[in-house]
Amino acid sequence: MKRHGGALLSSIRIDRLSDRRYSVQLYMALRELLLSGAFNIGDRMPATRTLALEIGVSRTTVIDAIDRLVSEGLLESRVGAGTFVSKTLAAQIRLSDSAQGDVGAVAPPRLSRMTTRAANAITSRSRLPHKSEPFITALPALDAFPMAQWARLSARHWRKGRDHIGGYGEPFGYGRLRSAIAQQLNAARGIKCDPEQIFIVNGAQHAFATIGLMQVNPGEAIWFENPGAVGARNAFLACNARLVPVYIDVEGFCVEDALEKEPDFRLAFVTPSHQQPLGLVMSLARRLALLQAAKDADAMIVEDDYDGEFYYGEQPPPPLKSIDTQERVIYVGTFSKSLFPSFRLGYILSPKGLVESFERLFTTWQSGAPTFNQAIVADFMDEGFFATHVRTMRQIYKARYEALVESADRIGEWVDLQPTGGGFHTTGFLRTEIEEADIVAAAAAAGVTTAPLGRYAIAPYLKKGLVFGFGSTTPEDIRSGMETLGRAMSQLGKNRKLV
Repeated sequence: MKRHGGALLSSIRIDRLSDRRYSVQLYMALRELLLSGAFNIGDRMPATRTLALEIGVSRTTVIDAIDRLVSEGLLESRVGAGTFVSKTLAAQIRLSDSAQGDVGAVAPPRLSRMTTRAANAITSRSRLPHKSEPFITALPALDAFPMAQWARLSARHWRKGRDHIGGYGEPFGYGRLRSAIAQQLNAARGIKCDPEQIFIVNGAQHAFATIGLMQVNPGEAIWFENPGAVGARNAFLACNARLVPVYIDVEGFCVEDALEKEPDFRLAFVTPSHQQPLGLVMSLARRLALLQAAKDADAMIVEDDYDGEFYYGEQPPPPLKSIDTQERVIYVGTFSKSLFPSFRLGYILSPKGLVESFERLFTTWQSGAPTFNQAIVADFMDEGFFATHVRTMRQIYKARYEALVESADRIGEWVDLQPTGGGFHTTGFLRTEIEEADIVAAAAAAGVTTAPLGRYAIAPYLKKGLVFGFGSTTPEDIRSGMETLGRAMSQLGKNRKLV
């Protein structure tokens, strides 16, 4: 064993600062060496005392690691003779030997055609926003969340019986939460529905993927807003749908453009109450035209009402679902904006004609959200905390929007900030020939995060711009961010003139 013993003992290192036990570290190191082909079949392992002395650990630690490898069949223990490399490793060692001198020659595992096509089509993106800073989009005011009430409700459910939170949950969602959502939609959004139509999911993107799976065959057309929501776009692309980019103008989703491009569609995706990302409200005429087009094509409409609770005026824009008399609209809501994104909780409001299909889907193989989380939200809504929180957030977002508008003169030479009546983001169209990507890079170098409008487009859009989130930061930080962005754009303009 001297041939391998020296190399083995000198290559193993124990991290004394790691939380992982020494025996586990040693086991993993030995296992990696064995599987990599560092030993021949039948080679004798060093004695446990030798290993313990050379590595600087106790003999008990070494015995524990060796015993685990014996139990896995990688080593064989022979009474009175020692421990040897098992014959089980022959196949792995031959494979390792054949790959010598050709590092990286192993082909990646095959994927399905659907996964390959989707991977090539889906827009890559880094981690979604997780910390508050100007002008992050899609992140609510985490600093204003009523954590004290939330902690009290959470503790209440931890004190209940374990079956209440530990077992498999109700397949369609926690009953009291479904009832609370139906009541909220009836009272606050003008949508008449029953709890049986509500299905709880792990966030809006889970909802879109589920709907796409149920409704769309590979290659079938989905009318999709251009520019539009990136998360929904990727979910539908993963279903191998064919997205038809539909132009957005001042009235919102242009049904005439959609019909001209593809009259035979299966789904239409819209954000009518606060278009993502332009912030526009879809006109009543366009809503009625979309409903008629869906009826004519025997298609369905997916309405994403991601931040419909947060409006600043007297009356909120009504959801498309509230005027749907033909049961063509599948309504999707989320708590990512009204509570917090990491909670990953949303819901589908199904048309009555699809309830049975959703029930079958969720009963057989779709996974629901954790019951514990659902129970907290149900209490949060039933006890009035949700309504109070939403009212408070409206005022906070209004104040932060006003700070954005008031400080927009810092960038007014280059950006035309667009008004919005709700939510916590808006768009600014560029008044300069400088490219979006250059502005985003210059802003990032100055410590400000901006999103290019082109990121949301699946086909060229007539205008260039930036998307400004203002929900997650204070008015003071918004004003400071605008000053920083203004300086960055000014310097970028000067550099451009010098060139």
